[in-house]
Amino acid sequence: MWKEAVTIRKLKKYTPTRFMAKDSVYSKAAADYAVAFIQALRHTSGIWDGQPFELIDWQERIIRDVFGVLKPNGYRQFNTAFIEIPKKNGKSELAAAVALLLTCGDGEQRAKVYSCASDKNQAKIVFEVAVAMVRKSPALSKRVKILESTKTLIFTPTESTYQVLSADVANKHGFNTHGVIFDELHTQPNRKLFDVMTKGSGDARMQPLYFLITTAGDNTNSICYEVHQKAQDILSGRKTDPTFYPVIYGIEETDDWTDPKVWKKANPSLGITIGIDKVKAACESAKQNPAEENSFRQLRLNQWVKQAVRWMPMDKWDKCAFAVDQSSLKGRVCYGGLDLSSSTDISAFVLVFPPIDEDDKYIILPYFWIPEENLELRVRRDHVNYDLWEKQGFLQTTEGNVVHYGFIEACIERLGLEYNIREIAFDRWGAVQMVQNLEGMGFTVVPFGQGFKDMSPPTKELMKLTLEQKIAHGGHPVLRWMMDNIFIRTDPAGNIKPDKEKSTERIDGAVATIMALDRAIRCGNDTSASVYDQRGLLVF
Repeated sequence: MWKEAVTIRKLKKYTPTRFMAKDSVYSKAAADYAVAFIQALRHTSGIWDGQPFELIDWQERIIRDVFGVLKPNGYRQFNTAFIEIPKKNGKSELAAAVALLLTCGDGEQRAKVYSCASDKNQAKIVFEVAVAMVRKSPALSKRVKILESTKTLIFTPTESTYQVLSADVANKHGFNTHGVIFDELHTQPNRKLFDVMTKGSGDARMQPLYFLITTAGDNTNSICYEVHQKAQDILSGRKTDPTFYPVIYGIEETDDWTDPKVWKKANPSLGITIGIDKVKAACESAKQNPAEENSFRQLRLNQWVKQAVRWMPMDKWDKCAFAVDQSSLKGRVCYGGLDLSSSTDISAFVLVFPPIDEDDKYIILPYFWIPEENLELRVRRDHVNYDLWEKQGFLQTTEGNVVHYGFIEACIERLGLEYNIREIAFDRWGAVQMVQNLEGMGFTVVPFGQGFKDMSPPTKELMKLTLEQKIAHGGHPVLRWMMDNIFIRTDPAGNIKPDKEKSTERIDGAVATIMALDRAIRCGNDTSASVYDQRGLLVF
C-alpha cells in the first residue's frame, strides 16, 4: 500500500459506531491511515485554498467508521455510506478525498472508481475537486495521470482509475467497481443509474464502497427517498443492515426552522465552512418571502420538503377571500388567462380585473370545466370534491369523456358580452384551433410563454399582492385547491415558475390566473388598441 505522503497525526478521541457488527473489530491502524491520507491533501478553493485538509469532527467520524470497522476477514464491514447533509458543509470535498483514497490509497489493483450524478456536469463537480487536490499534492501529482478529455485519473502504481461516467451509462452493465461516488442523489430522475452502479457491479471486489452524498430532496417517490427511508429505519432501530452506514444531519418536523439554535443540528460545519450570518440572511429572506421557505428548509436545514410546505401560504390566500359582486363588474376592463391542459382533464379560464383606483383590488373570476363521464371516477381516485363543486356551480361539466372546447368558447363569448375582455393570454400548447375561433369572435388573443422569463414576474407579483391583501377572489374553492397544490421551480438566477410535473394535483387555474394577472398589470385599464389588433397573432 502506498504510504509515502501519509503522516499519522495525533487524532481526537473516538468511539466506534454503534452500527459495528458483533463479530467486527475497530482497526485503529486502518482508520488512522485513512484519516492521515485525507489530511495529507489540501483544500482547493475559497479562503481554504491550499490549506491542509483538516477533517472536521463529523467528517473524521465518518472516515473512521467506514474505513476502520473491519469484518473478521479484514475487509471493511460497510460497503454503502449514505451521507445526507445541507449544502456548504463540505460534503463534496469529503467525497473527492474518499474517491482519491479508494483510487490511490486502498491497495486495490486496477481499482475502478466512478463519479455519478444526475448528469455529467454534476458528476464533474466532485471529480474536478479531486483533480485540484492531486495537483496540489507533490506525492500524488508524480503518480497520477490526468486525462481531461475523458475526465479520468490514473494512479500508475496500481493502474487504478477514477472516472466521470456519461449520462447514458444507465443503459450499460458490467462495471467492476471498487468505488462509486454518487453526488446529490436526490436529483436522480429515476433509479436506473443507481441500480446499474450498485447492484452486482462490485461482486468481483472484496470491499467495494458506494459513497452516497446528498442534500434532502422533494420527491418522495425517488430512489434517494427510498435510501433515505432505509437510513432512517436503521438509525431508529427499526431495521438492521450491517453493510449500510447511515448519516443524516437535519432538523425535525417539530423544530422551529427560524430558531438559530436548531441550525447547528443540521449544519455540523456551522461557523467553520458556513458563516452563521449567511444562514441568518437566508432565513430572514425566507420569512419575508414564503416562496423561499421550501428552499431554505431543504438546502439549509436538510428537510425533505413535501407538499405540506406549500408555495402559497393558504392563510394569507384565505384573507383575500373578499366578496366579489359580479354585477358591479359589467363593462369593466379585464384580462383572461386560458389553460386548456388536456382534453380529458380540467380546463381553466380566469378573468382578472385591474383596480380602478389605489384603494381597489385585483379581482379574480375563475371558470373551470371537466368531462362529465369521468367525474365520479376522478372523485374516487383523487379524493377531490369535483361532484360537490359541480353541484355548487364552481365547476362545469361537458358531455362525454373529454372537454368539448366549443363549450368553453361559447362561455367565453358570453363573458365577452358582459365584460370588456381586452386580451386573453394562452399557453400555445394545444390551443391553436381555439385561438383561431376566439379571434373569429373578435377577441384579442396573446401567446404566453411558460418558461421562467415570462412566468417569473407575474408569479412573484401574485405572491406580493396576496401578502398585501390586494386581490379579491371570493374564496372560490376550486381555485383555492389549485393554489394549494402549487410547487415552484427555481432557476439559478432566482426566477420562479409553477411546476406542473412536481405539483401534487391540478394547478391549471393558478397558471391561468398568473397569465391573466400579467396582462392586467402590464395594461391596466388602458382601452387603447392593442398591438395584436393591428398585426394579428403570431403562431409558432
